[in-house]
Amino acid sequence: MPAMDQLQQPVLVLNASYEPINVCAARRAIILIIKGVASAEEFGDRVIHSTAHALDMPSVIRLLEYRRIPQQTRALSRKNILMRDRYTCQYCGASGSATNLTLDHVIPRSRGGGSSWENLATCCHPCNNRKGNRTPEEAGMRLARAPRAFTLHTSRHLMRLLGNGDVQWRKYLFY
Repeated sequence: MPAMDQLQQPVLVLNASYEPINVCAARRAIILIIKGVASAEEFGDRVIHSTAHALDMPSVIRLLEYRRIPQQTRALSRKNILMRDRYTCQYCGASGSATNLTLDHVIPRSRGGGSSWENLATCCHPCNNRKGNRTPEEAGMRLARAPRAFTLHTSRHLMRLLGNGDVQWRKYLFY
């Protein structure tokens, strides 16, 4: 796996109390460790190399100081829409990376559809081109799931799904 792809691997972030609070890219996790804000609790099977050092790739990190996490909704962003939809086209079910997926306005902007949690869905390029400036019904397409806001429940569910792929996460996620 190329080094850049390794740096995008998901890492579970725990609060100082070991409560799972987020998932970040390995690159961000390494920066938090180097800054002394977090420590690695579990390591993956990969090693990342710089010119002078080799570092085991973290799989789970824990913040060194407790952070109060207020009840809040996530910001509307491309990354959060892709995460909510599990990097899967909501029309054909194709999975992909952030680079080969787009965001689709279910009700096109030209028809008054806004950029909101309820009107944005992850879409592959072929489906987005096929749908064009039409509603899914007009294009003869169906959404796998109706788009909705990203909630704490959605976030925890995603952490559990990602945890299925990384055995080291399971002891920190409450199944």
